[in-house]
Amino acid sequence: MISVVIPTGASPNLLIPTLAALVPGAAAGLVREVLLVDGSESSDVAEIADAAGCDYLQGPAEIGARLRLGAAAARMSWVLFLEPVGLLQEGWTREVRGFIDQMERMGANDRQAATFRLALDGFGVTPRLREAAAVARHALTGRARPEQGLLIHRRFYDALGGHEAGAQAPRRLTARIGRGGLVLLRSQILLPAA
Repeated sequence: MISVVIPTGASPNLLIPTLAALVPGAAAGLVREVLLVDGSESSDVAEIADAAGCDYLQGPAEIGARLRLGAAAARMSWVLFLEPVGLLQEGWTREVRGFIDQMERMGANDRQAATFRLALDGFGVTPRLREAAAVARHALTGRARPEQGLLIHRRFYDALGGHEAGAQAPRRLTARIGRGGLVLLRSQILLPAA
């Protein structure tokens, strides 16, 4: 059903828990392929990809070009863009499958995408306030942080022009989706607090 595209670079050790969080999706038949698009010169990511059964693509250092390369190589009609440090939390497979099924039934897969609810690692008030601010931002602007992931149908991705060049490519794509086009799923993605 979905291809997962992860643009990698420095800190490949943070990638291992991210890949482990995808295992329930693979076991459920939801995740059909994982593409690691690496922009570093290290062989560590290629070794991790080989050990985890992922496809490895050597890409340019620029993030927008790496994301475009991953999207072009993806074989499934739905693409999930994830950061290499994002940990999908319990229940994400059910939520993603439900979203995809609903979009297909409604014929809305060319005008709606989805993102995960932000959860920040850490204790205390500060991470919770930042999470609440992310929900409020989505409610007011319809935008999410690029680190929250993006689930999008290939037809919608192509209609939007895909990822542009530059470091802000993920943010610009989310902005082009527009206020009513980005659904905030109930399931969370855990990110480092820093």
